[in-house]
Amino acid sequence: MPSEMMNTKEVAEYLGINEKQVYALIKKRGIPCTRITGKWLFPRHLIDAWVDENARSGYTGGAGAPGHRHLLAAGSNDPVLDVLLNRMKRPGGRNLFSCSTGSTGGLEMLAVGGADIAWCHLHDAETGTYNVTQASAALEGRKIAVVHLFYRELGFVASAEGRTISSFRDLAAPGVVFVNRQAGSGTRLFIDQQLAAQGIPPESIRGYEREVYTHLEVALAVVSGDAAAGVASSAAAAMMGLHFSPLARESFDMVLLQETFFTREIQDFIAALQSEEFKRQVCPMGNYDFNESGRILFSN
Repeated sequence: MPSEMMNTKEVAEYLGINEKQVYALIKKRGIPCTRITGKWLFPRHLIDAWVDENARSGYTGGAGAPGHRHLLAAGSNDPVLDVLLNRMKRPGGRNLFSCSTGSTGGLEMLAVGGADIAWCHLHDAETGTYNVTQASAALEGRKIAVVHLFYRELGFVASAEGRTISSFRDLAAPGVVFVNRQAGSGTRLFIDQQLAAQGIPPESIRGYEREVYTHLEVALAVVSGDAAAGVASSAAAAMMGLHFSPLARESFDMVLLQETFFTREIQDFIAALQSEEFKRQVCPMGNYDFNESGRILFSN
């Protein structure tokens, strides 16, 4: 019987998971623990209560697991995706719930069993591809699928009556206040890559340290006057009546285990994404391309 206070190795053995997964849960504050003299310790009674609470909530960590009533998604955010998820809700049935953690966070949660799906738009500059390299690394040794959802435009959003922002150097101009995305999100990684490539110090941009978690939050910050510009999808700009200057055409995809891909809920999700009714509904939201929706980009 483990002692009342367990270390990372002991709690990993107690839960039957890899010690690396314990550290991932610590990082996400997903497991009760405390740090004393540089070591992570886990009170056994709190671990037991945490396991019981997760069991009562109907989620035990993986699609198809006993008591698992819903599919859980994490990762990137997009207004079009929000519309699609709302269309998929079934009263009394299994639903698909999502939280905005950023693309990197979504892959990390999928890797440790905290989610069934990761939404991603991570660009690999070496291969010119999206999401496959990062998903393969995060889920090494697992049978996964990377499924294309849609192409979208990412760009600067700014007030239609204010200063036009068309380059990253414009962000460093006097009087411009920027609103950033959170670290680990695909949009934040894109922003940081562009600043580094163009030799623009982040500290030269007023508001760089202000972080929000969704595209609509970026747009709202601009609409309210709290910021002059941000980087968001064309849908967020269209919904809020903002000026949009395109920067990149991204592949927005989902990553999931192959066993999850074949569930009825995922197949229904893909069918809804491909439906003409859905495409007509979101057509006014921006320049989205659904021609390759549902295509499997990678499987192993």
